[in-house]
Parts: sequence; structure tokens; C-alpha cells
Amino acid sequence: MRSTVREAIMRAEAVVELLDLLQSRGVDSWVDGGWGVDALLGYQSRPHEDLDLVVALDQVGQIREVLGSHGFTLAEDHLPVRFVLSHPHLGHIDFHTVTFDREGGGLQPQPSGKTFRYPPEGFVRGQIAGRPVHCISAAVQILCHLGYEPKEKDLHDVRLLHQAFGVELPMTYRGR
Repeated sequence: MRSTVREAIMRAEAVVELLDLLQSRGVDSWVDGGWGVDALLGYQSRPHEDLDLVVALDQVGQIREVLGSHGFTLAEDHLPVRFVLSHPHLGHIDFHTVTFDREGGGLQPQPSGKTFRYPPEGFVRGQIAGRPVHCISAAVQILCHLGYEPKEKDLHDVRLLHQAFGVELPMTYRGR
């Protein structure tokens, strides 16, 4: 039996409301993944079953408290790398946790033991449903799409980043 949470569609209005809620409680977040691509484009290019957010590791407790009071429950805990909160109607939010360095880059430990660094210039602004949002740059989005076998949605997102922003298409995405 498939989980109904995974099948839920994360609507643009819900994304904006969640971002506003987090911001109102002092939580900074940057949209990543499929919604991050769409934030850069300024329009929704495909349906999304989830929302990916980059957040500070030291705000995890606050995030869980705020969203827990709105019906979200912990679905996955892979801290300090990431964690997932799920809601029966809104789907799930995949939080990528970072520790900020002196230059403003975000350091995210990886399951392999290595560390991925979001460079300071990788934290930019975009737009979802006409609202300005913080998001991850096209160049960094491309880096986040490496190291695994891409799904159709990944191919879609990377092609759009390449077409709209001229970022180089990675080898694993060429000819597909």
C-alpha cells in the first residue's frame, strides 16, 4: 500500500504559507529541489509532491515545534544531514540542514562522511506564486542533482535550469 502522504501534491499557496509561517517564527529557509527550480524560473513548471528546504541545523528544534503544532509529524530522521516532516494533506517537507561558516556558506554533512558546501553566492532569491522567496541558485541546484540516477522529474528540472540560466548540463543528463 502506498502512503497517501507521498501522493499529496504540494500546492504553491501551501508553500508560500509554510514559508511565511517559518519566517514569522524566526526560521530562515531557502527553497531547494523542484520548487527551488520553479522559484528561480518564477513559475510552476510541474506538480510537486514535496518541498525541499535548506535550513540551519541549530533551528531544527524550533522548526519541529512550529510545524508540529500545525499537524506535521517526523517521518524520517537522518540528522545532522536531513529530516522529513509529513502532513496528511500537505505532503512532506524534506529539510536539508546546514551549519553556516564565516563566509556565509552552508556546510551539510553527507551520509558518506564528506561535507557538501553551499557557497554564499548559492543563496539567492526567486519567486513562488508572485511572492519573493529565498532559494538555491541554478549552479548549486545542478550540483545537488549529481551523484545518483536521475528520475524523470530530475531530467525535467536540470533541462530547465540549463535552458533558462545557461548552466552546463552534467554528463549524466546529456542525451536523455
